[in-house]
Amino acid sequence: MLNADILKRKLESIDGEDYGAYQSLIGEYDFSKYKLIIDQIPKDPYAPPHTGIYRIRVRRSDEQVINLKIDSKIKEVAFRDFLARRFYHTCLEVSKGRRGTGYSGIITITQPGQSILERSCVVIDDDIIDNDIIEIRCFLGLPAAGRKIIATVAEEMLLKELPEIVNQSLFKDNIDINALYHHIETAEDAEYLRNKLDSLKIAAFIADDSILPRESGFSDKPLKKESAVSFLTPASLKMEIKLPHAGPVTGMGIPKGVTLIVGGGYHGKSTLLHAIESGIYNHIPGDGREKCASLPGTVKVRSYSGRYIRKTDISPFIRNLPFQKDTKAFSTENASGSTSQAASIIEAIEVGAEVLLMDEDTCATNFMIRDKKMQQLVRKDDEPITTFIDKVKQLYLEKNISTILVSGGAGDYFDVSDQVIQMIRYEPIDVTRKAHEISSTSPAKRTIEDEGYPFHIKERIPLPESVNPCNEYGKKGIYTSEVHRLTFGKDKIDLTDVEQLIELSQTKAIGYALEYARKYMDKKTTLKEIIIRVMNDIEENGLDILSNKISGNFALFRGIELAFAFNRLRGFNVNLKMTSSSQSM
Repeated sequence: MLNADILKRKLESIDGEDYGAYQSLIGEYDFSKYKLIIDQIPKDPYAPPHTGIYRIRVRRSDEQVINLKIDSKIKEVAFRDFLARRFYHTCLEVSKGRRGTGYSGIITITQPGQSILERSCVVIDDDIIDNDIIEIRCFLGLPAAGRKIIATVAEEMLLKELPEIVNQSLFKDNIDINALYHHIETAEDAEYLRNKLDSLKIAAFIADDSILPRESGFSDKPLKKESAVSFLTPASLKMEIKLPHAGPVTGMGIPKGVTLIVGGGYHGKSTLLHAIESGIYNHIPGDGREKCASLPGTVKVRSYSGRYIRKTDISPFIRNLPFQKDTKAFSTENASGSTSQAASIIEAIEVGAEVLLMDEDTCATNFMIRDKKMQQLVRKDDEPITTFIDKVKQLYLEKNISTILVSGGAGDYFDVSDQVIQMIRYEPIDVTRKAHEISSTSPAKRTIEDEGYPFHIKERIPLPESVNPCNEYGKKGIYTSEVHRLTFGKDKIDLTDVEQLIELSQTKAIGYALEYARKYMDKKTTLKEIIIRVMNDIEENGLDILSNKISGNFALFRGIELAFAFNRLRGFNVNLKMTSSSQSM
């Protein structure tokens, strides 16, 4: 095996040469305390550093290396997440950053956000040769001036900065062990809490003293505690849950059913909904939402004009369109606000949604409600939309799917609500009784327009030829530089309305999962079953299964987001599964 001295001599020998000479560094190097494995080096200094593959391996059996007994999946994920954060922040402290052309001089790792996620940048594995190992997959931008190698800077990066980063982030003498345990216990408590929700018959739980407001609309970090209002539960919704580490915790349990969050502008309605929306994830200590949890199948839904829809049965909401356009297998290249929202709801139900979240600010008004005056002017016979207000209760009774809706101007929803929470200066108040009294005594009642049309979700079977990762040059093209934009082959998938994607690495992983899923597309298997198989494969084999190349760029996503990406892939095509009744016709 090569060592650090050999690496140094190699660097000295290629100083000033063309950038391509860096390829001579590919190999495995023993630094005594750790191994550096260089699998792939970009051939251009302008290539993003993540296109290179650099791995650091330490033995967990080494007494100097940070380690702990792993006896559960959530403990492993939290441990890996902690190490990823430690490595990332140490890179910021030790590495001098860009030095030269393009990405020269960078040492970093996938940037973690506020949630504790399974990521491929840190892997813990049982290796026959190396015993139990911790592997860090970091990104390096080997330095150049123009296209000429700067070996002195490369030496500093690989022989001084990188060893210091490894030492500070992986060796226990430099790690706060209490912080590590707190990180893991925080994740375990959140996971336990989420798993309790269903048996408690609640859709979400928000702990007292949580800090829900965020730093800004562009940051998911918490507002400073001295500037924020701590969450305080109204007595009627207060419940206590005993967590494994934190012990008894009180907070607001939002019952299953139909819940309205009402109040004046800027009083915290959307902030509460956002906390529920992000409650599908476990949060890091200090986030403010560590003890906030939502059912795993909680889905934020909105309207998004212009999105692609393929053979989705939106007939529970929209029927009898002009010119006899079929809504039982509705397709469009350019959806309206109402058809996009109807399709998103049906697509969410198709793959297992448990709770729908909506904010009237991002919903199509004509999809949400027709008030009494409009009903008097426009006859139902001339209106193809059955508004959500007339279906929301049926959705819960038929499918056991709850809805949590932010509304500041549609009081008619009092008629169909099970509970109403008013936000006043970021404090929740239970106003259910008052809202129902207003509803029962109001003389201006709108007419219920639903005809009891059931939610029979038609299963769809993806066609593999419609999922093509190759670009116009016939090469695989899967990449992204934005959380809500994904290039897949010749297509650009707009994920703007998939609001529960929170990290770029999730979007990258979804891109590769779209291609991976093709192995299960046999023109017989439904989209839901394909999604289940893909997620099971990831659960059993890790995120590495998505690509034939080693990657440190992936983070775990939900099957729901994968399904939503399929549904927004322009050109995606399906057959409808034939039921016994349709086969006999």
